[in-house]
Amino acid sequence: MAIDRQGICAAGHPLTAEAGARVLREGGNAVDAALAAMLTSWVAEPLLTGPGAGGYLLVAGAGHEPVLLDFFVSAPGGDPSARADLLAVEVSFGAAVQVFHCGAASCGAYGTPAGIEAASQRWGSVPLDRLAAPAALLARKGVPLNHEQAYVCEILQGILVSSESARAVFAPDGRLLREGDRFRDPALADTIERLGSEGARPFYTGDIAEAIVAFLQERGGALTREDLRAYTAVERAPLRVAYRGRDVLTNPPPSAGGTLLALALSLLDRTGGPPAIEEIVAAMRTAQDERTPEFLEGLAEPGFADRFLASRLGSTTHVSVVDRDGMACSVTCSNGEGCGLVVPGTGIHVNNMMGEEDLSPLGFHTAPAGRRMPSMMAPTAVLGADGGPELVVGSAGSNRIRSAILQTIIAVVDHGRTAAEAVDAPRAHFEAGVVYAEPGVPLDGLRAAGAELVEFQDRNLFFGGVQAVRRDPATGALSGAGDPRRGGAAVAA
Repeated sequence: MAIDRQGICAAGHPLTAEAGARVLREGGNAVDAALAAMLTSWVAEPLLTGPGAGGYLLVAGAGHEPVLLDFFVSAPGGDPSARADLLAVEVSFGAAVQVFHCGAASCGAYGTPAGIEAASQRWGSVPLDRLAAPAALLARKGVPLNHEQAYVCEILQGILVSSESARAVFAPDGRLLREGDRFRDPALADTIERLGSEGARPFYTGDIAEAIVAFLQERGGALTREDLRAYTAVERAPLRVAYRGRDVLTNPPPSAGGTLLALALSLLDRTGGPPAIEEIVAAMRTAQDERTPEFLEGLAEPGFADRFLASRLGSTTHVSVVDRDGMACSVTCSNGEGCGLVVPGTGIHVNNMMGEEDLSPLGFHTAPAGRRMPSMMAPTAVLGADGGPELVVGSAGSNRIRSAILQTIIAVVDHGRTAAEAVDAPRAHFEAGVVYAEPGVPLDGLRAAGAELVEFQDRNLFFGGVQAVRRDPATGALSGAGDPRRGGAAVAA
């Protein structure tokens, strides 16, 4: 756990967190630090994010109007008759198995280049080329895979060896990268440098966009030049919900995760005290049951979240930063599991969001062109009595994101735990009638009630990857923690 008053960056890899903290030390603000961390994560966590990914960035505190910047993946509009079949791949987490789909047809319009440029122009104080240079240098030198990244590589093997272009990057000597092997990609270094010097334009209307579209369409992809040309990062007002006398800011529609998180928090706020695991699971169940076809269609409608909550209440990585002035930035990005295709000359492993069952519960390729996919990602900030951030938090983990964030907020707000204690605490997740649980979750009540249980033997990245920074309401001291389930770290400025 890192403790500091000058600023903290918590992220999914020690190098990612250090990149953000270094920018804070050099005088940059929370957004500058988050962008530097994002760029570094493309090299240190290449299986989870990258220039072909999408995400969301939340800014609050230090007198800034809270804003959610949406740069998530949108549905492509290519000719369905020319679209290739999706490739199904089973990914095992030990006690649970999840099916993902990859291939050229699984790619949607990516948003990370547009998001980085928009955030830098809106809030940044450090030139983008300076933020990009260290990440590009790392891509040229290479980063050894730590234990957690090697595990991700192992479980995604079916995707990473599914094409010659992916094998060249992730299995360069004829075998998949293992712990201690260096991930090195000079083409990705060039791409990072170009983003720093030229901004997002080459990725949407220039030669990089042309290379990506041509490569994917030759293999049955649905992404078009028009999809990229029309793409833009969008500013939204965060969804705001009360919990224990605090305001919680999270991701609004058309994202799904923030709305369902807000519903669960509001239900638990009625308990009047720290909720028991049975109450937490019941709130998870209610939120999961609400994810109906009508809910998913309604997400695109103006004012949907207010109407939805009122009528009921009467692979991914995350970076959390708080700077010395109290400015908070919470940003979650995801490449899904990647489509299994790396575009030659760019180092870009494009997302597979159109092949994520969690994002397409009504069927693959049913969303109209240009619609943002209904992600579970929910960068979140809990504001204290003074309006400043008390907790800045987010998570990786597909459908487990909202349950991981929910339990972290409860641990800090209801139980007064530090960031490290909250992130380390054992987690449960409810889905499809089953309660999944890590060791240490009290299950006697659920077992007595006849709940169907899947008990993991150890902590597992299945339960998310939470990165959190907490500000002590009494002293103002900052503490941060990265999730050990995914090799996370927090570094003080």
